[in-house]
Amino acid sequence: MAFVVVTLRIMPESVDTDLKVLEEKASDLIKKFGGDPGKTAITPIAFGLKSLDIFFVMQESVGSTEELEKQIAALDGVNSAEAIDVRRAIG
Repeated sequence: MAFVVVTLRIMPESVDTDLKVLEEKASDLIKKFGGDPGKTAITPIAFGLKSLDIFFVMQESVGSTEELEKQIAALDGVNSAEAIDVRRAIG
């Protein structure tokens, strides 16, 4: 079985959204999905808006992250969630 490393970009609804709370909720959903959340990054977008990028590892056999993206996008304070990078892990 191969593993993939996924970068998930979460866009908050406003600049006032608490990204730490979003990180905790999204990490819980990622774990339930079968992923192992690792590093997170907060990326400035524009006009004070920042995205939350979560990097996680999951089994390639799980398939698409589309269902996970929908679950995270449905959280309070989230505008959208999208897998912006998926790479097969070597080793």
